[in-house]
Amino acid sequence: MNIRSKLPQAGTTIFTIMSGLAAETGAINLSQGFPGFPVSAELIGLVHEAMQQGHNQYAPMPGIRPLRERIAEKMEKLYGAAYDPDTEITITAGGTQALFTAINALIHPGDEVIVLEPAYDSYIPSILMAGGTPVPVALHPPDFRPDWDHIRSLVNPRTRMIMINTPQNPTGTVLTASDITEIRRITEGTDIIILSDEVYEHILFDGIRHESVARHPDLAARSLIVFSFGKTYHATAWKTGYILGPAELMKEFRKVHQFNVFSANTPLQYAFAEIMKKPENYLSIPAFYQEKRDLFRKLLEGSRFELLPCQGSYFQLLSYAGLTDQNDRDFAVRLTREIGVASIPVSVFYSTLSDFKLLRFCFAKEDAMLQEAAGRLRSFDC
Repeated sequence: MNIRSKLPQAGTTIFTIMSGLAAETGAINLSQGFPGFPVSAELIGLVHEAMQQGHNQYAPMPGIRPLRERIAEKMEKLYGAAYDPDTEITITAGGTQALFTAINALIHPGDEVIVLEPAYDSYIPSILMAGGTPVPVALHPPDFRPDWDHIRSLVNPRTRMIMINTPQNPTGTVLTASDITEIRRITEGTDIIILSDEVYEHILFDGIRHESVARHPDLAARSLIVFSFGKTYHATAWKTGYILGPAELMKEFRKVHQFNVFSANTPLQYAFAEIMKKPENYLSIPAFYQEKRDLFRKLLEGSRFELLPCQGSYFQLLSYAGLTDQNDRDFAVRLTREIGVASIPVSVFYSTLSDFKLLRFCFAKEDAMLQEAAGRLRSFDC
C-alpha cells in the first residue's frame, strides 16, 4: 500500500520517549508536564454527582451553557473582558484540540503562521496539516525576549496568524504589557489573527500580572484565546479546556469543532461549572505553585547546574553548559540512566533543534519527590 504521510518527519514525541525511559529505569519523572498530586475530592465528587444525575450523553456542541456563563463571569472579573456565552465561548477536549481546530479552521494552503520558538510541540504539525507554512522565530536564552522589529520584518501579505504562548512552555517566561503593545502595533490594520495559548494563565509568580490579550479590546477582536481546566485544577487527563474569540472567528472554529470532536466530556463540564462558583480555587493557584518553584530552586542551590529565571508555568530550565558539550538529548538520557531523574531537552521545542544546553524540569510534584530529585541533581558531577 502506498501511504503518503502528512507528517513525514514526525516520530514518537520526546515526552513519550522520556516518560518511557523513566518508567524503564525507575527514574523520578520530571519530564512530562503533569501535576503529581491528586485532584481535589470536591471536584471528583462533583463529577460523580453529575454522572449520577444522568449527565452522561452528548453535551451541546459549544458546551453546556452554565459552564460558558461561569467562564464569561471569570473573564469579566479577571480581565474586564466581555464574552457572549452563546457565540464567543466554546468548551473543548483540552487545549491541544482547541489549538488544532483553530488552526485548521482558519489557515489555508499558502498562509504563513509566525511561531515563537521554543514552542509547544503541537503548533507546527497542526499548521502543516492545514497546509500552512510555519515561520519560526527563535528566542534565545537566558530571557527569551521577542525581537519585535525582526518579527515585524517577517509580516507580509501571506501572514495569516501569529501564535503566542504566555506563560510559556518550556521557558517559564511571560509576555509583558509592552510585548502586547508591540503585537497590537504589528497587527493593526491587517487581517492577521492572534492565536494565544494561555493555558498557564494562573501559574505566575512574584506578583506578575497575566497579560491576556483579552485585556485589550482591539486585540481581542482578532484573537482566539485557549485555556485549560486541566492545568488549573490538576486534572490534565480529563482533557477539558475552552476557547474564546469574537463571534465571526468562533463561527469558523465551531464549523471544524463539530466534525472534530463535536462536544467535550459532559459530566466534567457540569463539575467545572459548579466548582467555578468558588473563584478561590483558581485564585490560590499562583501562591501554591510559587511555593513549589521556590522550593525546587532552593533545593538546587549548590548544584553545578545554572537555574534560568522562571516567571510562570510549572517548568524550570537548567543549563548544563558548564558541565559538558554533550548534546541535550543525549545528556537528558544520561541523567535519567545515571542518577534517575528524567527531564526534557529544550532543543526539541525548536524546529531547527537549536541546542543551548538546557533541560526542562516539571516541578508540579509532591515536595518529597522534588527533594529527592534535587538531591540527585546536586550530587551529579561529570
